[in-house]
Amino acid sequence: QVQLQESGGDLVQPGGSLRLSCEASGSAFSLSAMHVAWYRQTPAKERELVAAITTSGATKYADSMTGRFTISRDNTGNTVYLQMDGLKPEDTAVYYCNADQSILSVVIGEGAYWGQGTQVTVSS
Repeated sequence: QVQLQESGGDLVQPGGSLRLSCEASGSAFSLSAMHVAWYRQTPAKERELVAAITTSGATKYADSMTGRFTISRDNTGNTVYLQMDGLKPEDTAVYYCNADQSILSVVIGEGAYWGQGTQVTVSS
């Protein structure tokens, strides 16, 4: 099966920055033809859309992330990034990427492909 792989999560102080990456696991699959979204999850909260990017480069952000987070692709379209600035403790979560050829599937968190998640912890 095709899976995604997230990386870049870490422990960071409030106000700090991280850049998360999403790519096909083992470089076995191209993301360039898929819409991709970042989601986050904690035990106490339901899964939450963070940001999404279409194959054409259009982007969408949750209101709480607008102005702090930026989703983008590399120049091949095969790696999707989430640049996270001005991090807050409430941003602590496991961050997942989700991809599909259907934009609807991605924006509701039901894309065909998921990664294992990467932990982001914002704490002093």
